Amino acid sequence: MKKLLCYILLSIIAVCPAFAVPAGPNLPNSPDGPNVPNSPGGPDLPNGPGAPKLDTATFATGCFWCTQATFQQLRGVTRVTAGFTGGHTVKPRYEEVCTGTTGHAEACNIVFDPRVISFDTLLEVFFTVHDPTQLNRQGNDVGTQYRSAVFYHNVVQKQKAEYYIRKINEAKAYPRPVVTRVVPFTVFYKAEDYHQDYYNRNGNVPYCKYVIQPEVEKFRKIFADKLKTTHE
Repeated sequence: MKKLLCYILLSIIAVCPAFAVPAGPNLPNSPDGPNVPNSPGGPDLPNGPGAPKLDTATFATGCFWCTQATFQQLRGVTRVTAGFTGGHTVKPRYEEVCTGTTGHAEACNIVFDPRVISFDTLLEVFFTVHDPTQLNRQGNDVGTQYRSAVFYHNVVQKQKAEYYIRKINEAKAYPRPVVTRVVPFTVFYKAEDYHQDYYNRNGNVPYCKYVIQPEVEKFRKIFADKLKTTHE
């Protein structure tokens, strides 16, 4: 129920002109990390005159399997890559990140078409599909690698994320204050291949069936009007 109330609040904020966030000067929009061969604007995305201008959002909501499973269903999202960001270890392995010593968070790079889906809508989903009031954990997943964070790619993303957090806290949409960190994007390291599309390929694994599936089903009910069709 709290997540539904939060979604309603965020929807009001997104459509009401009184809540508009002034645009600021853009910062460089950093692509995926050096071990991701197909970064935004790369060979797997259209480029050149007349090609759609794609944008990137980078979110951490706990386990990146669930993050990827939800955001890749949104209409206007062209690619979601699971990986690590925000830490100090270069090209970390999953096992290293799990120790909590690399400083990295499990996160997803979300490439989207802003003509179809806005960054505001992505924030609505972000603040609704996980509990942003849990510090360094999501459910039974505990550690700094499971922290809630928005890694902004430009000043506008930073302003919007901070604004939404302030409004959520003022409205007391959650029983506790939001602890989501809003920090600049630096470099993103793609996780091992077996992590990509993990939920879609392993739906019968107990963690997927009993942890991720219920969250995905709730997400699909709340954001039914924003999901891709079977033909997309």
